[in-house]
Amino acid sequence: MILEAAILNVRPGERSAFEQAMAEARPLIAASAGFRGMEVRPCLEDGCRYLLLVWWERLEDHTEGFRGSDRYAEWKRRLHHFYEPFPVVEHFAAPRIAEPDPLQPAAGV
Repeated sequence: MILEAAILNVRPGERSAFEQAMAEARPLIAASAGFRGMEVRPCLEDGCRYLLLVWWERLEDHTEGFRGSDRYAEWKRRLHHFYEPFPVVEHFAAPRIAEPDPLQPAAGV
């Protein structure tokens, strides 16, 4: 499992419009092969900043599959104009250390 992460800095005054556009764009990414889930979390210290987390089965599901699709072109059209500066997107491997370990069953189960 791969975790895509990006800090999204939304232009001041556009939070509501961004959140609405993200909600409407979510099915575009969710329809992608290898998509396993996503979260968009608002920052507590900066109301114009969000953390985007997307779980993919494989790196290529994002970099080639989604980004190479017509759905990505529509995703860009709906969302990319909100960002200032444009976000850096990075991909992360499975955790080396986690507590609780999400890969192990809970104790007593």
